[in-house]
Amino acid sequence: MTRITSKPIISALSDTGKIFVNDDQDVKQISKHDLMGYKANAADVYTKSEVDSKDSALATSIANITPLSNAGSHNLYRGKYLGTAVTDAQYTAISNGTFADLFVGDYWTIGGINWVIAGFDYYANCGDTAVLGHHAVIVPATNLYSAKMNDSNVTTGAYVGSAMYTTNLASAKTTISGIFGTHLKSHRIYLQNAMSNGYPSGGMWADSTVDLMTEVMVYGCKHFAAMANGSVLPTNYAVENSQLPLFAQNAAMIKIRQDYWLRDAVSASYFAIVGSYGVCNYLGASASFGVRPAFCIS
Repeated sequence: MTRITSKPIISALSDTGKIFVNDDQDVKQISKHDLMGYKANAADVYTKSEVDSKDSALATSIANITPLSNAGSHNLYRGKYLGTAVTDAQYTAISNGTFADLFVGDYWTIGGINWVIAGFDYYANCGDTAVLGHHAVIVPATNLYSAKMNDSNVTTGAYVGSAMYTTNLASAKTTISGIFGTHLKSHRIYLQNAMSNGYPSGGMWADSTVDLMTEVMVYGCKHFAAMANGSVLPTNYAVENSQLPLFAQNAAMIKIRQDYWLRDAVSASYFAIVGSYGVCNYLGASASFGVRPAFCIS
């Protein structure tokens, strides 16, 4: 008996031809008709040129899918390198709310830091005065530097009363303002400014340009930050009440192998941090850890 593998190779198969397959145990056959499948309207098979045409049309359709010109359509992770400066066209796309060719995770490398888009219109309609129009929230991919929340392990005055808020963010504000200039936008947020028995007990509306993030912004929930326990109602009126899209869609952007501060005071001595081992954590306010703030541009 002649082995199948000894037969000559052909480059075409007739419409009535069959293919024989040797699976090392048995020989089976399939007709060209069954291999290629039916057309929707007839029993004829697709020709190669028809298949190629359909493949090309499908590829064109996929390539031509265009996101709608709104924040929701662009709050999707892409992670594309955007260059060494924000262009005028990119600023315009942010300020007019089209966000053309900009997506979450996209970043610019400026001054040795990757500045990453964390979300679009995150602060829309927020504040005692809604002063912020269309915008992009930006966070550095890594810490800018290290600093203390306070000189001792106290949380008196919560975030607003901390040395971080009053003094230690100054270097970050200078760096960010120097890069983004007048495109760095101020907006209104609610900040905790008092503590009582380890719970935030007071707050205030404040202008914000550059500030530390919260547990909710990073994790999407509270882990150590104070919550109501049936008798105590902590001051939790933050406008940052949902997770930033960057962290929701790429957890690796939370866990950067660096410790960094969050602005939540979690007791009379501790503020929340993101731990370098990927854990949520808290530490004494006098420890020196990473400063990784968030801010808005438009």
